[in-house]
Amino acid sequence: MGSLIQNSVDLGRVVRETRKRLKLTQPQLALAANVGVRFIVELEAGKPTLRFENIMRVLHVLGGVLSVDGMTPLISHELEGDR
Repeated sequence: MGSLIQNSVDLGRVVRETRKRLKLTQPQLALAANVGVRFIVELEAGKPTLRFENIMRVLHVLGGVLSVDGMTPLISHELEGDR
């Protein structure tokens, strides 16, 4: 079962808890995700304006994936009708 993430603080908490469970330091995680240590610090603190691509790198290193529930994707011909 995944974690319910409702805001950047929730995401930061899950990232921090997972990093600690994996016995990684912030510098180790930063190196593995190819981001700066400051980015990890800000992510774990819940900063809401971080670069999405870098967040995804960190999640990947920690073994996480991003999933969106409650939204039904439109099929291509429905999208064309919106133009």
